[in-house]
Amino acid sequence: MTMVRDMNKRIAVFASGNGSNAENLIKYFKESSHGAEVVLAVCNRPDAPVIEKAKRLGVETCIMTRADINDRDLMLGVLEQHSVDIVVLAGFLLMVPPFLIERYRDRIVNIHPSLLPKYGGKGMYGANVHKAVVEAGETETGITIHFVSENYDEGRIIFQARTAVDPSDTPADVERKIHQLERQHYAQIIRDTLIGL
Repeated sequence: MTMVRDMNKRIAVFASGNGSNAENLIKYFKESSHGAEVVLAVCNRPDAPVIEKAKRLGVETCIMTRADINDRDLMLGVLEQHSVDIVVLAGFLLMVPPFLIERYRDRIVNIHPSLLPKYGGKGMYGANVHKAVVEAGETETGITIHFVSENYDEGRIIFQARTAVDPSDTPADVERKIHQLERQHYAQIIRDTLIGL
């Protein structure tokens, strides 16, 4: 059993806010049969709830400013110290520096709360996306899981899942539907795409 644990892929989750996706990922990969474990949570906001959630689940946390994250030696040093194999963005609102994308090419993924390329790009995250979807009168929306590239929300798409938007839906209604899709799919797609099981 110990030998199998040692072969687990090691995941760093980057998050900026509440941490519901990060929490789901940590819990999912605590099951040893999935071949990976979340070993580090990186956050750019010292007051973000994700920090306490990760700590409660036994995951080491690292608070890093924008400047820290953009410092090549510091950022890569933290990830190498934890022997990180895969980087997963879970509500991380900063632009990922090019050196990090290059170091983890095809091993750094993000989840976006719309059907990209719709409602992507700078400033399009969380409630902003759901509001835009409702205001545009969309009849469906969803999630997009994609590799991270040098441009916001433009990396190669791995997976999309859809949900209906009813005429009476508020942005909060849409958010609930998106969270359900995120819980249902994100960890499993990471496992299927990056863990190699």
